[in-house]
Amino acid sequence: MARNITKHKRCRGHQKAISKKKSHSGTESGLRNFSLYINRVLKEVAPQRSISSRTVDIMNLMINDMFERISTEACNLMCYRKRCTLTPEDVEKAVHLLLPEKLARYAVAFGNEAVQRYVRS
Repeated sequence: MARNITKHKRCRGHQKAISKKKSHSGTESGLRNFSLYINRVLKEVAPQRSISSRTVDIMNLMINDMFERISTEACNLMCYRKRCTLTPEDVEKAVHLLLPEKLARYAVAFGNEAVQRYVRS
């Protein structure tokens, strides 16, 4: 069962209705589950190590929280620039604002590399 939720968002002075369909098939809170990827990365980095399910849940919450922070900041930057389209520059700026300097540089570099691999495939 899906229901439509309508929000009104101002963009460049125009009033728009944004429609979202909400499904109840996965998690109720709307958080994505990254446990498979957490385990894959761990096995790639340290094959002999394992991780408890509680630790995976904590890592999953941390990833979802950081995703939400970055997306919120990128959306704010988009609105400050009076644009209706989220650009990669907005996301990069949000990462630089939220993460420490060295970690932000690595995150942006790996993100750009991942996008390039996706475009090439």
